[in-house]
Amino acid sequence: MAEVGESRGRRIGRVALALVYGAAGVIHLAKPGPFAVITPEWVPHPETVVALTGVAELLGAAGLLQPVSLPLRRAAGWGLALYALCVWPANYNHMQLDMARPDHGLGLGYHVPRLLAQPLIIWWALWASGAVRRRSAKE
Repeated sequence: MAEVGESRGRRIGRVALALVYGAAGVIHLAKPGPFAVITPEWVPHPETVVALTGVAELLGAAGLLQPVSLPLRRAAGWGLALYALCVWPANYNHMQLDMARPDHGLGLGYHVPRLLAQPLIIWWALWASGAVRRRSAKE
C-alpha cells in the first residue's frame, strides 16, 4: 500500500484520511437527511447530491488506499481536495441555519473551526495522496 519513498507520516496521513472519507461516505449514504437539510437552496435535488457526495467520498477513499496506481492515488487526492472545496457552501449554510435558531444550534465554537479547517482538509488530501510534493526533498 505504500509507494516507494513514501514516508511513514505520509502513509499514516493517507490511510487516516481514507478512513475519515470512507466513514463520511457511508454516513452520507446511510443517513442523508441531515446533509440534505444543510444543502444550500440553490443546489438542485439535494437528496441526489448528498448520495453522489457519499459515493465520491467512498471512491476517493478507495483511490487513496489502492496499491496499484500512484497516478490514480494522486487523482483521488485532487478529487477529494475539490470535493472539500465544493462542500464549503453547505458547511457555511449549516452555520447560517444554526445561528438563526433560538439556541444557535451547534454555535460558533463548532462552525468557525469547521470552516477554517476546510483549507487544511484540502491540503491534507493533496499532501497525503502525493499530489503535491516538495521539489528539493525526497518526501
